[in-house]
Amino acid sequence: MKKLWKSLLLASAALLAACGGGGGSGGESALQYRITLSTAKSQLPINIANQPASIGAFAPYTTTLYVDARVGSNPIPGGEEIFACNIVQGLDSGALYYIDGDEEHENEDGTPAAFRSIVLGANSGGASFHFHAANQAGTARIVCSVTDPRDGKVYSASVDIRVGAATGKVASVIGRAEAPFVLASRDTTARPPYRNNIGVQAFVMDDANQPIPEPSAPNLQVSIRSIGTAAVGARLLQGNQSGSVLQVRTIGGVGLFSLSSGPNNGSIVLEYVTDRFDNDVTNGIQDPVTALHAVPVVDNVAAAPLSLLPATASATVGLPYAGVFTVQGGVGPYTWSATALPGGLSISPDGIVSGVPQGPDGAYNGILTVVDALGAKVNGNVIFNVTASTGPVVTNPLTLNGCVSNGSAACALPAGNVGESYLYSLSVSGGNTTQPVVWTYAPTPLPAGLRGGSTGNSGVISGTPTASCNARFLVTATRGTVTVTQQVSVQIGANTAACP
Repeated sequence: MKKLWKSLLLASAALLAACGGGGGSGGESALQYRITLSTAKSQLPINIANQPASIGAFAPYTTTLYVDARVGSNPIPGGEEIFACNIVQGLDSGALYYIDGDEEHENEDGTPAAFRSIVLGANSGGASFHFHAANQAGTARIVCSVTDPRDGKVYSASVDIRVGAATGKVASVIGRAEAPFVLASRDTTARPPYRNNIGVQAFVMDDANQPIPEPSAPNLQVSIRSIGTAAVGARLLQGNQSGSVLQVRTIGGVGLFSLSSGPNNGSIVLEYVTDRFDNDVTNGIQDPVTALHAVPVVDNVAAAPLSLLPATASATVGLPYAGVFTVQGGVGPYTWSATALPGGLSISPDGIVSGVPQGPDGAYNGILTVVDALGAKVNGNVIFNVTASTGPVVTNPLTLNGCVSNGSAACALPAGNVGESYLYSLSVSGGNTTQPVVWTYAPTPLPAGLRGGSTGNSGVISGTPTASCNARFLVTATRGTVTVTQQVSVQIGANTAACP
């Protein structure tokens, strides 16, 4: 009988051990994984100020999410890359953030980086992360999943976070023209990307700065205001509508049409009108919301952006200096100015730096400024290396006959006319008369169709002028080691503006 009881006790102990009882490690559970996902705030305001993600009492646009997975009542084993979370709906309304101080999860400036999906480790069966609202209303759905390593099954949970709320009532209209945001006038030769017709979009937004809902009828009226000469001959186009007024039905809060220019430059002023009352402009406008939008129109467009490259120039204390610098792109004529030039030098509006450097010697960092005919502005640096005169005094200086030889004032040559042949001969006196005279001109080519050359020891300016303007340029004569530079001008026709 005692042996029987002993056998029964041993058998019972073995059975308990096999079932996981008796304390210690009980082996793997047959229960499935269970995952939950929750959020501290299920609704966030629209982030109209584009504030960065953060946490705390002064972070109204960010919420914390908690993901947890268990086997029965026990947390799943910990480790890295346990949870995978993703935004499956409403990505425009926000993004996911770690906000954990890890540099891999931050931008270059140290602010938290945004993600559409993230991977999290598990500690005590759970983890946390963050959702940060954007500037568009909507509902974001976040899904987190976990994989049971025992059988490879995937378990998931989701949560919805609502960002703001659209009101559906029109509050504002914003117009945007197609790049490059400028119209060429109707009779201007097209130069891509500039055209005399461009697309225009009008954004119709509600009180929450959200796109207005889809209307059942045209809900935006566009008209050309009679302001300035650019409005003359301009017209609006959309489908079978053409004229100075049209009505548009927005899609996703955006109304699309095109604008064609007239013959004049300036700005075309567009007026947008919507009806806050019923979002319909076809049945009378009871509560108008209006906005104005100016689209520039130009006669000339630049083939390339205006640019002014850094330059270096050399001058000598007490000796006349004259020089020009090269500008690229933009639309001429150009207007020049300068600051921080060496004492004794100045710049003319058409870009000629001239005068007699006063010293002391050294390197001077000047700044040149150029403005083109369209108002584009660019700055460039020029280094003037001014040295003291160390050479012998020139006892027989070279002189450009009929002109002041200090380079600071323009010498007016005989005038010319557009389309008529022009010819003028220059001569010098002084220097070693046994040596030839070499003539150079700047800029090259000369303005308005003129050419610079030489015949024997004489400089020759010739050509057939192509435009009415005041052509100004530099003439340099060199005989041996002696040089003279003079600014000259040729008035062509009646227009006294500087040639481009």
